[in-house]
Amino acid sequence: MTESTKYLLPEDRIPKRWYNIQADLPKPLPAVLHPGTLQPVGPDDLAPLFPMELIMQEVTTEREVEIPEPVRDVYRLWRPAPLYRAHRLEKALGTPAKIFYKYEGVSPAGSHKPNTAVAQAFYNKEAGVKRLSTETGAGQWGTSLSFAGNLFGLEVLVFQVRVSYDQKPYRRALMETYGARCLPSPSTETAYGRSVLERTPNHPGSLGIAISEAVEVAVQREDTKYALGSVLNHVLLHQTIIGLESMEQMEMAGAWPDVVVGCTGGGSNFAGIAFPFIGDALRGGRKARIVAVEPAACPSLTRGKYAYDFGDTAHMTPLTKMHTLGSTFTPPGFHAGGLRYHGMAPLVSHLKELGLIEATAYHQTECFAAGVTFARAEGIVPAPEANHAVKGAIEEALRCKREGRSETILFNLCGHGHFDMQAYIDYAAGKLTDQQYDPQELAMALSGLPSVPA
Repeated sequence: MTESTKYLLPEDRIPKRWYNIQADLPKPLPAVLHPGTLQPVGPDDLAPLFPMELIMQEVTTEREVEIPEPVRDVYRLWRPAPLYRAHRLEKALGTPAKIFYKYEGVSPAGSHKPNTAVAQAFYNKEAGVKRLSTETGAGQWGTSLSFAGNLFGLEVLVFQVRVSYDQKPYRRALMETYGARCLPSPSTETAYGRSVLERTPNHPGSLGIAISEAVEVAVQREDTKYALGSVLNHVLLHQTIIGLESMEQMEMAGAWPDVVVGCTGGGSNFAGIAFPFIGDALRGGRKARIVAVEPAACPSLTRGKYAYDFGDTAHMTPLTKMHTLGSTFTPPGFHAGGLRYHGMAPLVSHLKELGLIEATAYHQTECFAAGVTFARAEGIVPAPEANHAVKGAIEEALRCKREGRSETILFNLCGHGHFDMQAYIDYAAGKLTDQQYDPQELAMALSGLPSVPA
């Protein structure tokens, strides 16, 4: 095995600017609408939730946004993140394809999420905010914001989807170690949480419900803002550091991807790896197929409707146009908790509508099988979410094998599975089953989409 399997940029090559794909879109993103007036929202409408700097990043069409030096200083704890050539996986699959993966599990939180958590904590601190409220599914975002909030002296309150709160106690412990307070959602600490529990005392929770609780807390106190770990434009912007580093590392390797693969729940890690490559192609550069892989039990891109919808279940948020399963949809309790969101990021959804990305969905047992194959070949145990990207990359490599094509595949290994070993225990024992969503519940949720004039 050659030493060139790992490609690591020097510390001084951490990107100085994030990439904003809105500058290169062939058609602009549909406006975000006020739920009451159905008119485009302005900065003042978002001010109760976010500091003004993040609001401006949400709407800017400038191609590059400077990364503040205090944020880059924190990034230096783990960035630039390594890129690997997966020689052993290629050999195990018997494929002529070249497989590369960008590994984001080297961050203190073990995933890509600190890329935006650190930035959001910095901008909130600069704006005089004292406390952040947020939601989390599997706990990777909650862990990351807890880590970042502690670094910048902010209190952090995390509402964790109850099924993940129960499944992943070590994630909860990690959040608390960083100084955050973590509550199962739906909780008794918000009016909306109490209303859900009154109707369904054993409700498993959903990201939509947890968002409603976090937003409710944020708007009640002047010193508190809301932080979101995916979906919104500024979050996806911060994650593009993944793809920007990857482009330079692929050049180091003397290769360029024919296929880029990422798992998708809300869209942040997928955007992080894919948007810089898409933007390069839109500006006349080399084109690659871009493949989004989502869970079959929560298939917003492959089964959802492209429509205006609320980002939360209590309908406190503005309306965004996205691929959605309906804001009241509650996915089954599969282990990839970070992918259990009813909607897809508006920017990712828009690219799907423009035909610039593809989407596919897999069930959790086949994704865990792919994760085990990867772990035995490459030595890294992926998070359940990342297993979807591993599965997508393996399928592309096997296609190359069938077709006799030596394509180059790049995927984002967005986090490690060290805090998800119960899922692997269940998989090894044959207890992990493929969860199916309820078609009737999906139809009901979609029937309740808000009515927005064309």
